[in-house]
Amino acid sequence: MTGQTFLFQLLNGLSFAALLFFLASGFTLIFGLMRIVNLAHGGFYLVGGYVGLTVATATGNFWLGLLAAPLAIAAIGLFTERVLLRRIRGQELPEVLLTVGIAFVFADMSLEIWGGDPRSVPIPGFLRGGLDIGFMVYPRYRFFVIGCAVLVGVALFLAHSKTRIGAIVRAGVDDREMVSALGININKIFTGVFIVGALLAGVAGLIGGGLLSLVPGADTEILLYSLAVVIIGGLGSLPGAVVGSLIVGLADAFGRALLPDLSYFTLFAPMALILVVRPRGLLGRQ
Repeated sequence: MTGQTFLFQLLNGLSFAALLFFLASGFTLIFGLMRIVNLAHGGFYLVGGYVGLTVATATGNFWLGLLAAPLAIAAIGLFTERVLLRRIRGQELPEVLLTVGIAFVFADMSLEIWGGDPRSVPIPGFLRGGLDIGFMVYPRYRFFVIGCAVLVGVALFLAHSKTRIGAIVRAGVDDREMVSALGININKIFTGVFIVGALLAGVAGLIGGGLLSLVPGADTEILLYSLAVVIIGGLGSLPGAVVGSLIVGLADAFGRALLPDLSYFTLFAPMALILVVRPRGLLGRQ
């Protein structure tokens, strides 16, 4: 592999890792705080992408699509948590089956409304084309995705580590019962975290629709990658989501380039080895 090819795959891995971080950051907080394996998270991604695509195409404005996608998915997330999941709180198998059912509903509705052909979100003109970085020309849009992930990561880190709400969320991840015993309305915290996670999935859907294609089945594939990120990084850990996203993104990029027939092996074999050494992930509480 030449130096230019290595740099190209490195940037591919970083841009895919940035997309995964949008999904995994919300997913790991929902998983860590609420103990809900939200298997509808990939469906949030897919529907968010299609909603954003529809608005962006109808208005000719990418930014309106970027606003519409997270708002629509945040509303769906609010309904899902308040009306559906709250009725079966703490029942793990019903929660899993319900979120799987929601994912199937989203997939079928998306297929019926938007069809089965791959579709891409139209991106603004200034983000099209390549950017000359000296050694090579690389797509501007992928740099945009990386930059957005960095901004969101910094905002989440500050909110998570420097605010009272963040302290409550961290305490809730460690001991939900104690937080509730202190008189804090943990149900409101649950709802807020679930909405934030859904909102980030909606953002990822639109951004991913410009980076990848929106197509039936994309929800299942992106969910699989997000699960790998959470398992590798550690349950309920935002730094773990960063580390896990980088590992999965880079492993996927270099695996597809070097060993295309074994790309899934190069991704999930390291995950299995990490779990042998660190059963709760690299940055999860052991």
